[in-house]
Amino acid sequence: MTTASGEPNGAESLDLRFLTRDVSAEEAAAVTAVIVAAVREERATPPPPARSAWAHPRHALRPPIEVGPGRWSSAPR
Repeated sequence: MTTASGEPNGAESLDLRFLTRDVSAEEAAAVTAVIVAAVREERATPPPPARSAWAHPRHALRPPIEVGPGRWSSAPR
């Protein structure tokens, strides 16, 4: 099976370079596995839902209540 990116079996192509010298193959494999898992988790997270235009405050039926000295006496009736 090939993914849309052309990688077999769902593999993803990541360009990783280790700047630290003397990294063993086991260490490189462990770090790579953690990074790949983090990238997949981030890509799988759905975007936050968009706010409906109906919920926007400018569509309120009345003006917002303002708090402060003298505000209640001048409140719209």
